[in-house]
Amino acid sequence: MRVIVVGAGVVGTMHAWHAVERGHEVVQIERESEARGASLRNFGQIWVSGRAGGEELDTALRARELWEGIGERVPGLGFRAIGSLTLVRNARERAVAEAALARPDAAARGYKLLSADEAREVNPALRGEFSAALWCERDAAVEPRTAQLRLREALLKSPRYTFLPGREVREVVGTGSVRDDHGDVHTGDVVVLATGAWLGGLVRELAGPDLPVRRVRLQMMQTEPLGETLTTSVADADSFRYYPAYKSDALDALNAGQAQTPTAAAHKMQLLMVQRADGGLTIGDTHEYEHPFAFDTLEDPYEHLTEVVEGFLGRPLPKIRRRWAGVYAQCVDTSRVVHRQELRPGVWLVTGPGGRGMTCSPAIAEKTADQLGW
Repeated sequence: MRVIVVGAGVVGTMHAWHAVERGHEVVQIERESEARGASLRNFGQIWVSGRAGGEELDTALRARELWEGIGERVPGLGFRAIGSLTLVRNARERAVAEAALARPDAAARGYKLLSADEAREVNPALRGEFSAALWCERDAAVEPRTAQLRLREALLKSPRYTFLPGREVREVVGTGSVRDDHGDVHTGDVVVLATGAWLGGLVRELAGPDLPVRRVRLQMMQTEPLGETLTTSVADADSFRYYPAYKSDALDALNAGQAQTPTAAAHKMQLLMVQRADGGLTIGDTHEYEHPFAFDTLEDPYEHLTEVVEGFLGRPLPKIRRRWAGVYAQCVDTSRVVHRQELRPGVWLVTGPGGRGMTCSPAIAEKTADQLGW
């Protein structure tokens, strides 16, 4: 079989990976020289802890298994089984963590409630103020800015893989084939459109105006090296408000009795933090849903995140090295892991994983491969 993959982000690259692994020929086409969207502008978290029970958690756990296996073969991914700590400050926040521990799938996630001292044994960099922490053993991390590059280097070792950058696919030509903006036709048996948040152009033409996928904008930042090891990912209790695993009466009580700060509420914020391979910290994030998105980044969210992080670390943050905004595609029905649709015979659109893209992409691609009989 010859597979045409359109898009070189993590979802597209994982589709290419599975197709090559199963013995097929792959042509991967990317309109930029390399992917530059949400696949790079994220935390690099393999985030199991907050996923909804059922299909979403099953997908995340399978993806976690696949990431670890691929990471053993491609060390440049920077796969690290570091787990995560969600830090709580008071009784209301602790009650949400305790409710999570009562979930029937808590053991599958590796949940455990730690005291502040126990959390500091796990992550000694956390010298600041908090009362307890929800530990999730199954969480992990990779390096988002380089993961696709290292995967592609591995793919290029196969004679069955071809990468064509700087080409925008403009037209579907029959079953399983496309024409790019150079006028070249790429003939295959199946096309996978993994175009991320690029939902206009050919995607709109094929899917129509009622595609059940929306775009979400975020802001993040990265520091200079911390100077010590942050041994786990770190979240704050605001993350309870945004991840479906934490839905409970305790969360309702938290939302009713403890408002977010005005800045966090206005920008729909949570703290997530991961240390990069160079020692810097990736910190975020915000959520913006209403179009048109702002073209600039705002300072208030960064100031809020800095205050929260410094409170947990008990020390000033290193200098901020870079700030950025990103946009990802999310299913309007957020209970859906991904939108997978055959738009024309032999032409499939796979998009809308939302903030789950980095976590779930290996399992999303595996399911596509199984469904299409690769």
